[in-house]
Amino acid sequence: MGVEGIGARVVRKEDKRFITGKGRYVDDIKLLGMTHAHFIRSPHAHAKVKKIDSSAALKMPGVVAVLTGQELVDDKVGNLICGWAITSKDGTPMKMGAWPAMAPETVRFVGQAVAVVIADSKNLARDAAESVVVDYEELPAVADMQSAIKAGAPQLHPEAPGNQVYDWVIGDEGATDAAFAKAANVVKLDVTNNRLAPNAMEPRAAIADYDAAEEHFTLYTTSQNPHVARLVLSAFYNIAPEHKLRVIAPDVGGGFGSKIFIYPEEMVALWASKKVGRPVKWTGDRTEAFLTDAHGRDHVTHAEMAFDANNKITGLKVKTYANFGAYMSLFSSSVPTYLYATLLSGQYNIPAIHAEVVGVYTNTTPVDAYRGAGRPEASYLIERLMETAARQLKVDPAQLRRTNFITQFPHQTPVIMAYDTGDFNASLDAAMKAIDYAGFAARKAQAKSQGKLRGIGVSCYIEACGIAPSKAVGSLGAGVGLWESAEVRVNPVGTIEILTGSHSHGQGHETTFCQLVAERLGVPISQVSIVHGDTDKVQFGMGTYGSRSAAVGLTAILKAMEKMESKAKKIAAHALEASEGDIVIENGEFKVAGTDKAIAFPMVALAAYTAHNLPDGMEPGLKESAFYDPTNFTFPAGAYICELEVDPGTGKTSFVNFVAADDFGRLINPMIVEGQVHGGLAQGIGQALLEHAIYDANGQPVTASFMDYSMPRADDLPSFNLSHTTTLCPGNPLGIKGCGEAGAIGASAAVINAITDAIGKNNLEMPATPDRVWRTIHAA
Repeated sequence: MGVEGIGARVVRKEDKRFITGKGRYVDDIKLLGMTHAHFIRSPHAHAKVKKIDSSAALKMPGVVAVLTGQELVDDKVGNLICGWAITSKDGTPMKMGAWPAMAPETVRFVGQAVAVVIADSKNLARDAAESVVVDYEELPAVADMQSAIKAGAPQLHPEAPGNQVYDWVIGDEGATDAAFAKAANVVKLDVTNNRLAPNAMEPRAAIADYDAAEEHFTLYTTSQNPHVARLVLSAFYNIAPEHKLRVIAPDVGGGFGSKIFIYPEEMVALWASKKVGRPVKWTGDRTEAFLTDAHGRDHVTHAEMAFDANNKITGLKVKTYANFGAYMSLFSSSVPTYLYATLLSGQYNIPAIHAEVVGVYTNTTPVDAYRGAGRPEASYLIERLMETAARQLKVDPAQLRRTNFITQFPHQTPVIMAYDTGDFNASLDAAMKAIDYAGFAARKAQAKSQGKLRGIGVSCYIEACGIAPSKAVGSLGAGVGLWESAEVRVNPVGTIEILTGSHSHGQGHETTFCQLVAERLGVPISQVSIVHGDTDKVQFGMGTYGSRSAAVGLTAILKAMEKMESKAKKIAAHALEASEGDIVIENGEFKVAGTDKAIAFPMVALAAYTAHNLPDGMEPGLKESAFYDPTNFTFPAGAYICELEVDPGTGKTSFVNFVAADDFGRLINPMIVEGQVHGGLAQGIGQALLEHAIYDANGQPVTASFMDYSMPRADDLPSFNLSHTTTLCPGNPLGIKGCGEAGAIGASAAVINAITDAIGKNNLEMPATPDRVWRTIHAA
């Protein structure tokens, strides 16, 4: 490790522009002749659109156009798609209801757009929208899953009888039933995983610009994967051929999965730009974000776990109902199936698992991937089950986990996943030591003497990241490959440009990716720049989500680097009159091993481009590209322990300590990793204690602002005690596993396990607000 290489705590390069207000976000961009869009959205959860009268709005100053969903359909703009095909247990395909970008006939959730006003300014568009009169015929709505699947419930889509998207199963039902028949003990638990709104710092935004002369579109958008956006917009939505559409995702202020998808607003902006002959800009406000950004979680589950007489798990049964909202979003079908049920083995050796997942439509905002995407739901369920089992079996929670840990690798679970490596005992040891687990009983007694209820909760999570290989996920229904691409361009003076298909929206790629180059070449990271987020500059790539940027994206860069280094060594060997095999790269120089002969890297680059003295037959230039498709998922894992106190008089929870021991494989930049963990922990704790997107029985959102939706603030969170254990991932040459989602996956269960330990009652749902905790304490 050099001072800027792998393992160094390098300060983020990109932060200079962010903290000085020099970032360039979509809303900062201004184009000549730009208009502004304001969407007219349904106030009803379910209604027929009878008539839209825009005559008054069209007479207002500065109004360019009012466009409707019917016009969109007439122009043959395609419906939004779901990109992962799931098959029900009876062999039928999932039931995907049609989702037009603006509703021509029927709206199915509050906030769904029916028309858009285009005007010379944002305020003019907003004012004109108030003059558009929409005649709705309100229809019965259904907002919760249990009501939606009852006979006679309002039907959302004719394609989906009973509002059922699919009824999917995984695992061996016969073997699981046999395990339960022989069980010495069975633990049962009902769990609700509360619905969340993603709330990225930057709201979604889009600017579309149509060039009539070239018949070419440019879209600036807040996207985590601009190439996939271009692919879907061209191949499925009939916006433009790929070579006639450029998608640019500049600085993006957070995503958490919610900016993976293509939303109606981007489609409408592109279409409208061509219709009005001017650029069209839309920037969402926070209320629109609550109403239309894809929500996360929202599962209702019954689970049973079987144990033998030695407290070994022998079987697991799970039935989950997953709320899809009103429509299927881009990856929504995969979240409660292949991203959730395949992780139900957790860190434990469970011989038999059977899971059933029923997807349900409701008159609510569509639900899709949110930080962790299925993995938090699986981890929460298993870790609540383990804590419940420890209490029922009257054994120490940590010891019950040790009894059932997987200790031999590779390990094939009964639900597809093959864990490649890990040391779960090491992570638990580190967490228990950091929190002084052995001394907890004395601390609990002392707290009791002061009128406080103290509890401790353990959560041992595992996740699957870097989803791959493409052939495998394709066989499971994925509509795209999940490889990554990279290009290394060495300029004639030795500066280096790395073009990556990954996208940075807070992860620190502009620093960590440079650190790999610094490690290999010994050049300062100031000599390296990272290019991403522009489909005209970067070859096709798959974007950033699922903690894949380092394990997949950085490995693609490594592969391209190896090709570039191989050619550079040939040039250096030729210049130094040495054997290529004797050339080593050290401190920015190509050296002949065992001698003082050397040539600086910039001189090798210059030689590649002047081409005056290259080896015979070698092409000029120094630029290489690579595509990397992993051979397996990666499996970050860890142990979190939360210690807290509850005031029995108010139900308020106060943190005493929170420790996190993670195994992420090799760390490129420990400081950035710690920041990622901090953010994930905040979101996991937010779900456990505060956050909940709520609808009333009529499908009206009652948490559509920060006045009602409670976000974690600094004083809601503890100071985190972080540590790392390391088992290198054998599936990629860097040994990286991924770190971006871990905190959100493991934290919630640790908090709820600690609260239920403190209050002595096991049935407590998230969010554990003071009111809910107080009522649980004092319930009969």
